[in-house]
Amino acid sequence: MLRLQSHQKIDQNEACKKLGASKDVVDIDSNLKDPQACGLYAPDIYNNMRVTELNQRPSTNYMEQLQRDITPSMRGILVDWLVELVPDTLYLTVSLIDRFLSHNFIEKQRLQLLGVACMLIASKYEEICAPRVEEFCFITDNTYTRREDFLFVRKPQVLKMESKVLNLLYFQLSVPTTKTFLRFILAAQASYKVPCLELEFLAKYLAELTLLEYSFLKFLPSNIAASAVFLARWTLNQSDHPWNPTLEHYTS
Repeated sequence: MLRLQSHQKIDQNEACKKLGASKDVVDIDSNLKDPQACGLYAPDIYNNMRVTELNQRPSTNYMEQLQRDITPSMRGILVDWLVELVPDTLYLTVSLIDRFLSHNFIEKQRLQLLGVACMLIASKYEEICAPRVEEFCFITDNTYTRREDFLFVRKPQVLKMESKVLNLLYFQLSVPTTKTFLRFILAAQASYKVPCLELEFLAKYLAELTLLEYSFLKFLPSNIAASAVFLARWTLNQSDHPWNPTLEHYTS
C-alpha cells in the first residue's frame, strides 16, 4: 500500500513537471485515481490536439479560390439548418463540410446533400446509436423545397456522397474542434471557483455563433474556444479580470 502511494506521488510530480506549470497554475488533470482521466497522458494529448488542428485545418479562402457556385451566405444557411438537427455532432459536421469544400468544387444544388452526408459521417463517428440513412433523407423532405439552392435528397445520393467525402479526407475524422477545446478550457476556468452553468452555456452559445460565419475559418478552433470563454467570463462578471494563470497556461 505504501509503495502504491509513493508511486502515485512520483507520477503526480512527473505530470506537473511535464506540464511546465508554475505554483499558481492548477493542474486540472491531477485526478490520477480515475483511470479514465488519463492524467499522466494529458500533456501529450493537448500537444497532439494543437498539432492536429493545424494539420487538418480547412482552407481559409476556399470560397474565393475554388468555389464558384456557392457563397458564404449559402454556407451559413446550411449550418443554421444543421444547428437544429445535430447539436451533439454539429462541430464535426461543419468541420467535415469545410474540409471537403477546401479541396472539391460543388454545385449549389448539391450543397445540402454534402451537409447531410457529413452529418451522417459525424453521427456514426461520435454517437453510440447513429440514425439510419433513411432518417437523414426524411428530414430533408419539405426543407428548402421553395429555394432553388437545395433539393430533396435520396438514400443512394447520400451514400455516394458519404463515400466521396471519406475518400477525399482519407478517413481522417479525428479532428479537434472548438467543442473539443471548450471542454478542457471550461474545466480550467472552473478550477478556481465552483463551476457555473450559466458561463458554460454562454461560452458554448458564443462558440456556436462562429460556425455560421465563413470568416471565422481564419481562426484556429483553440483560439475560438478561448475567446468564447474569455468573453463569457467578462460578460457575466466585469469586476474581476476574466483570465487567470491556469487559463493562460492551458491556452498558451
